[in-house]
Amino acid sequence: MNHPVIPIAVQEVSRQRRREAPKGRRVEPQALADVQRLLGDASRQPDLLIEHLHKLQDHFGHLPAAHLAALAQEMRMAQAQVFEVASFYHHFDVVKEGQDAPAPLTVRVCESLSCEMAGAGELMAKLPALLGREVRVLAAPCVGRCEQAPVAVVGQNPVPRASCEAVVAKVQAGATRHEPEPYTDLAQYAKAGGYSLLSRCINGEVAVEDVIKTMEGSGLRGLGGAGFPAGRKWRIVRNEPGPRLMAVNIDEGEPGTFKDRIYLERDPHRFLEGMLIAAWAVGIDRIYIYLRDEYHGCRALLEAELEKLKANPPVTLPAIELRRGAGAYICGEESAMIESIEGKRGMPRLRPPYVAQVGLFGRPTLEHNFETLYWVREILEKGGEWFASQGRNGRKGLRSFSVSGRVKDPGMKLAPAGITIQQLIDEYCGGMQDGHAFYAYLPGGASGGILPASMNDIPLDFDTLQPYGCFIGSAAVMVLSDQDTATAAARNLMHFFHHESCGQCTPCRVGTAKAEQLIATPQWDQQLLGELSQVMRDASICGLGQAAPNPVDCVIKYFPHELR
Repeated sequence: MNHPVIPIAVQEVSRQRRREAPKGRRVEPQALADVQRLLGDASRQPDLLIEHLHKLQDHFGHLPAAHLAALAQEMRMAQAQVFEVASFYHHFDVVKEGQDAPAPLTVRVCESLSCEMAGAGELMAKLPALLGREVRVLAAPCVGRCEQAPVAVVGQNPVPRASCEAVVAKVQAGATRHEPEPYTDLAQYAKAGGYSLLSRCINGEVAVEDVIKTMEGSGLRGLGGAGFPAGRKWRIVRNEPGPRLMAVNIDEGEPGTFKDRIYLERDPHRFLEGMLIAAWAVGIDRIYIYLRDEYHGCRALLEAELEKLKANPPVTLPAIELRRGAGAYICGEESAMIESIEGKRGMPRLRPPYVAQVGLFGRPTLEHNFETLYWVREILEKGGEWFASQGRNGRKGLRSFSVSGRVKDPGMKLAPAGITIQQLIDEYCGGMQDGHAFYAYLPGGASGGILPASMNDIPLDFDTLQPYGCFIGSAAVMVLSDQDTATAAARNLMHFFHHESCGQCTPCRVGTAKAEQLIATPQWDQQLLGELSQVMRDASICGLGQAAPNPVDCVIKYFPHELR
């Protein structure tokens, strides 16, 4: 029987990971004392495992095997379970007996597609020699700053548009922490009328049914990629028996995506007020916010502002817990409800409305992407018709496009839903970079497929790209030029999927590895790749394996001239 708070993926790890797991070592008294001191009076409940692993990693700079064994005893968990979780996430460094600890400082260089096009490979080639043995240089799958490519991260401090000189300077200065940029704090937000709408809701001046109808009328859909209507989701969960929970995903691990980070860095309370209005309308008892670990500055400001909000609440607040990721793409929105409170590896992704009905620990759960909640206040103040009236080419609403690649002005672009890629480049991004001609684009991040520039008139929105084998997802748009190739882009993306596969199911674990191997050659075995793609789509248990073949399939379909 499965432990109620241990995900299936942890219990059914790959055979290789099981072989690597410790065999139940004796707990050392000093290690146990260290763990007890670091945890203090914090709860030892199993869903806090990742939080406690972070405490050890932050303190020691790695995870000593003796302390993992002590943590397992302290939390009343099997040592193998603790090891399996710790060894899965990229930001944990498990050090077994006889192994050397990693260098005191780690520099991560993002190797995602936008950063690769901007010169990340040169950074990876030169930095190890420049930084010496006391600094470990690692390739990172994505750090969520594609508009600032190439990006390196010194400790926890991102270096935008990184050069070797800039990274060396940060290391020499000891600048390893990311301090938040100026943002709208609680006092400023409240002074400008913030939380007055929430207060009116709580005081009975606004009816729940009116709020839900407004949300339904706006046409707002889930903006993390699933696209399920937000108002309908609220109604479904509200009609379920309590207690009800909410899980908020701020993971944003899809290469090319960074919109949530930008909104959070500027105006965190607009999101928090939307979250609390949703909690009031649905009748939520507890909220879990899952934030990706790469967003260190965002975590600092969110922790600070949540403390202020709890110390001086405008209304009675539900319980709110902020949970920290540890570097893993599979903690996506559709599994955020599992990840955010259990802090382990991915579960099979559940499509709404099943998410609402199954939920956490079998409880009804409202799960939302950050940006969906960010729009709640403005929609309720301006009316659902206002939001629905935005859009082009017969589409409704606004979309926050994360645009990166070969455009002059990359960044987060708030534009009408249904805008075409050509309009987005010309009207919002200042055109292509000098010396670059538009060649291809990814409309939905790493898994959304690749289209040629000749198909530049397709409205970018939910349901418009599927006929072409693509989808918009979280609206992460990456633009390629005539100095790039779709085959190179597909190789970069398949390397990402192979690296990020959790390994739980064979079609994804083996399929991503085999696909990466097959497309590394100049001549692709298109028949074999087609068969492999079909198996991965049909048999993978989550969205990673199901969508991983998209870039390869698109190259074969739309860029056959590159394969001759």
